[in-house]
Amino acid sequence: MTKRRLSQVAEYAGVSVATVGRVLNGSPDVASTTREAVLSALDVCGIERPSRYRAERAALIGLVVPDLQNPIFSAFAEALCGLLNKRGLIPVLCTRTADGVSEAHYIEMLLKQNIGGIVFIGASYADAGPEHGRALRERKVPMVLLNAADENAGVAQVRVDDTLAADQALTHLAALGHERIGMVLGPVGHVPSARKLAGFAAFCARRGIAADEWRRLVAHALFTMEGGATALPRLLAEGVTGIVCASDALALGVIRGARRQGVSVPQDLSVVGFDDSPFMVATDPPLTTARQPIQAMASAVVSSLVAQIDGHAGANELLMFDTELIVRRSTAARPH
Repeated sequence: MTKRRLSQVAEYAGVSVATVGRVLNGSPDVASTTREAVLSALDVCGIERPSRYRAERAALIGLVVPDLQNPIFSAFAEALCGLLNKRGLIPVLCTRTADGVSEAHYIEMLLKQNIGGIVFIGASYADAGPEHGRALRERKVPMVLLNAADENAGVAQVRVDDTLAADQALTHLAALGHERIGMVLGPVGHVPSARKLAGFAAFCARRGIAADEWRRLVAHALFTMEGGATALPRLLAEGVTGIVCASDALALGVIRGARRQGVSVPQDLSVVGFDDSPFMVATDPPLTTARQPIQAMASAVVSSLVAQIDGHAGANELLMFDTELIVRRSTAARPH
């Protein structure tokens, strides 16, 4: 193989030319994930694998998501797929379907295959049920939870700081003069929503707002536009002029519901979302929202997963990322 071709393989795999050489020569001093990355790079570059590796199959990595209608899940899945491919791992997208295919069904299929690990995006291995959860633990399948919906002990996790995200949004609205601010969160028991609620409670406590007062300014709903629109009337009746939502879909629902009632955003009501999903810059009005660092979080997930596969990491690590408040035109000064 020419030096140029070696360099192409090394560049795609993200390793040195020397490492490519060690893989081609069958050296045992190369981590399995690095070796798979180099072999995948050979495939991409149209170079035949060494005969000793031609029968090998790359490990499958299950990406389990609750649904693909939420654009943030799709964005994370896309970022993870690219990074896993670079590592020589094969992503398998597993999502609930309308005809009843569940997480448990996918996990059962994965356990029968050459499974290398599982990433739960906005979900939890608990969603698969106790039997499949036990099977994953007993086989010591590498797992990482990304923004998990539940509390999970003993599993590597990557998530955003929901409490800080809530405080950023609330502080922004307060700086605009809003004194009566509400929150629309996900269902009761949804852990990221509970963390945002804790941020809201701390924010209100600093402002001297009693608990029985701020609790009236909180609504729980499904993570849909319909959920946001349904939650709005009660909060408007409480006199809120600003609302912080636990997802962009909820925020867009709040804006739609406001229009139905003749309430203008942001002239009468300021709205903040969460996720900075694709196209939020193109909504009417463009949505102020908390941006998750998707690429950085996806990279952390893959690094944690690969470390587990190579036997170099424990299962209890927690990597937490800050959000960035992206201010657009759905928020404005409090109306007088």
